[in-house]
Amino acid sequence: MKVVVIIPAFNEENAVGKVVAEIPKRLVDEVVVVNNNSTDKTSEAAESEGATVLFESTKGYGRACLKGIDYLKNGRTKPTEIVVFLDADYSDYPKQMIEMVKPIQDNKADMVIGSRALGKREGGSMTVPQVFGNWLATSLMHLFYGHKFTDLGPFRAIRYSSLLELEMQDQTYGWTVEMQVKALKQKLRCQEMPVDYRNRIGFSKISGTMKGTVLAGYKIITTIFKYL
Repeated sequence: MKVVVIIPAFNEENAVGKVVAEIPKRLVDEVVVVNNNSTDKTSEAAESEGATVLFESTKGYGRACLKGIDYLKNGRTKPTEIVVFLDADYSDYPKQMIEMVKPIQDNKADMVIGSRALGKREGGSMTVPQVFGNWLATSLMHLFYGHKFTDLGPFRAIRYSSLLELEMQDQTYGWTVEMQVKALKQKLRCQEMPVDYRNRIGFSKISGTMKGTVLAGYKIITTIFKYL
């Protein structure tokens, strides 16, 4: 099955090349890095490892992901069957996407979430607010939508046709939870896969600041209630 990886990236010149380099090439047909208005050499680092680089001038995690999806719909000439989303900060282990996509390839799932809660986390790789926020958000989804996720991890795989049916809209912090909530509402077959997690390269633009942490938490919670 044709697998395409979408990597949103903002000022990740020291990490994104390592991420792209470790993606299993025998599995993936194309790697798309969306440069989200970086001021460093993110594009050059990604291109040097063979990635297709797009540019999104307006900052926002969701906006970058939507830019990647638009490319799949309107720019890519080959068919796409599975889309993997992966962060550019080298905190995930790209080779684990082999296990991530297998349930979709075997037609046992439509979406697979990489769960850091079920995998091995390096000390300090997630902040206390991140861990608590994930627990709170997944508990609310279980309460209101009847499915128990353990994480809102950005490392995820989804059938391309299912992704289009979700009609994703969020442009900032609510992207991951919007995808999971809409998947449950549309009764997609959802699974979780344990993934390992290490300390990222560089500084987090969200969890690394109090403002980013508060805004992300607020957006995640309001998104859960928005789609009730």
